[in-house]
Amino acid sequence: MRSGNRWRWLLVAVIVVVGLTVALWPRAEHTENTRDRAAPPNAGVSEQARAAAELAPCPRAEPGATSAGPLAGITVKCLADGRSTDIAAALGGKPALLNLWAYWCAPCAEELPYLRQYAQRAGNAITVLTVHSDPDEAKALARLTDMGIRVPGVLDAEAAVRNAVGAPAVLPVSVLLRADGSVARVMVRAFTGVDDIAATVANELGVAA
Repeated sequence: MRSGNRWRWLLVAVIVVVGLTVALWPRAEHTENTRDRAAPPNAGVSEQARAAAELAPCPRAEPGATSAGPLAGITVKCLADGRSTDIAAALGGKPALLNLWAYWCAPCAEELPYLRQYAQRAGNAITVLTVHSDPDEAKALARLTDMGIRVPGVLDAEAAVRNAVGAPAVLPVSVLLRADGSVARVMVRAFTGVDDIAATVANELGVAA
């Protein structure tokens, strides 16, 4: 009897150990996989990469500036220096052209050089800002560096700008903002050239360039 009890308790102990192993193993694996998925795609962006892009500084809000329009309260990251900014407050007081794009968008790549040329042509009459609507900041910077696009740009990882203006989930999209922050027009197409941009902006915002 005494020998039988020993074997019985030994079997129970083995079952408990196996059960705990099975219970804990998948949980650890799930935790590791979750950690991998949670790692941000732009975690490796360096100051050297930002410097290499040579992007113009993002517009900054004037002291006392307030947010207005559908973009009020939306914070984005400036690609030039990595700082966060209230986009509505930063753009307030001047008409603006926001171009929503992504590094993987072929029509966007065709359009970006036109935007660069238009920004040079328009000067200080209007703010031209690219809005990368994808969380991969490193690839955005690499794309702009390769193309030589120096226009100020921001990272909108959650597509908050697109959602705020009611644009569809396609790219490219250009948003024309009045000086008071209200939306004049949402363009769901790629511009075909500098003159196309100039004519559209002049018609919608009254800014000649």
